[in-house]
Amino acid sequence: MIAIDGSIGYGQVLRTSIALSSLTLKPVKIINIRKNRPNPGLQAQHLTGVKIAGEFTNAEIKGLNLHSTEVEFSPKSHSVKGREIDIGTAGSIGLLLQTLAPLLVFAGKEVALEIKGGTAGLGAPTIQYMRHVTFPVLEKIGVPLPEMEVAKEGFYPKGQGEVKVTFKPVEKLQGVKLTERGGINSIEGVSIVGSLPEDIARRQANSAKSVLIQNNFPDAKMEKKIADTASPGTSVTLWANCGNTIIGDDVIGERWKPAEKVGAEAARGLIDSLNADCALDKHMADQIIPFLALAKGISAVKVEEITEHCRTNMAVTEQFLGVKFEVGEDRIISVDGIDFNG
Repeated sequence: MIAIDGSIGYGQVLRTSIALSSLTLKPVKIINIRKNRPNPGLQAQHLTGVKIAGEFTNAEIKGLNLHSTEVEFSPKSHSVKGREIDIGTAGSIGLLLQTLAPLLVFAGKEVALEIKGGTAGLGAPTIQYMRHVTFPVLEKIGVPLPEMEVAKEGFYPKGQGEVKVTFKPVEKLQGVKLTERGGINSIEGVSIVGSLPEDIARRQANSAKSVLIQNNFPDAKMEKKIADTASPGTSVTLWANCGNTIIGDDVIGERWKPAEKVGAEAARGLIDSLNADCALDKHMADQIIPFLALAKGISAVKVEEITEHCRTNMAVTEQFLGVKFEVGEDRIISVDGIDFNG
C-alpha cells in the first residue's frame, strides 16, 4: 500500500492520490489530510470525490467520514458508469472533476455525469476556467474535449449549481512540448452574477476590459451572465487564446469587494501570466502533471510558477507511476511518460 502524507499540498494531495489510485488500482493510505488548514480533514467535496471514485472502482474504504484526517483506499476493479452526483454543499464541481478526470478519460467508453455543487468558490478553479482552459489544454496531449453544459451556477454557501459533462474515451495520451505560448489571438471572458443586481456583471466586465486595454492587451470579448442562484455571488473568468496554448485566470467576488476590483484583479492576473514567458499559467501547471506522466514519451512544459500544488502533484505522481520529473531553472517541467493504456 502506497503511503502519502497529506499535511503538504492541502486537498490537492488527496485528489491526485485518489485519482491515480483509482486509475492504477494501487491501494493508498493518506494521513494528515489537510492537517494545517483551519478546518482540517475531509470536507464535503473531498468526501464526495473519494466516495464516487470508490464506487467506480469497487473500493474498500476506511475513514470515509466528514473531517476525517486519514483514509485508506483499496480499489479492486473498474466499474465506471454515468450517474448523478450531489456534493450537497457549495463544494467545488471543478475540484471534484480533477479527482475523477483521469479515471473517466481511460474508462474505455463515454461517461455522462450530472453534478450538483459549487461552480465558483475561493481556492478552486471556476467551472468556466475548467471549460475554457483546463480541458482545451489537456486536449493538446490527447484528452478528448468533454461536452460540458453549465445548467445552473452555484455559489457559497448553498451551492446547488448544476453541470452536465460527458467524457469521451481515449486509448493513449501523447507527450507534448509546450514551452512557448505563441501570439495572442484573442482574449475572452465571462462576468457572472448570481442573485445580485445586473449592473454588477457589467461593472466587473468593464473593469476587466479597461485594465487589459490600459496594459496594451487586446480588448476582451466579455460575456455578461445573470443567473438565479441559491446563494448570491459573482465571478470573473478570463482566458487568452494563444498560438500554442490557452492562458487563464479567475477571481471570485466577496462581500464588500467592489465589482470593479473583482474585474481588475482577474485582468491583472491574466496579464501577469501572459507576461511571464510561459505556456501554462500557475493554475494549469499542477493540473496537467498526472496527465503528462500518463502520456507516451517525453513531455516538456514551461509554467508560470512552480507552486506548492505543482510540487505536490509531481511527488505523488512519482510515487504512483514510477516516473521522475525534472524541473529546470527556466521553469520547464519535463517527464518521460509511462504510455498508460488502461
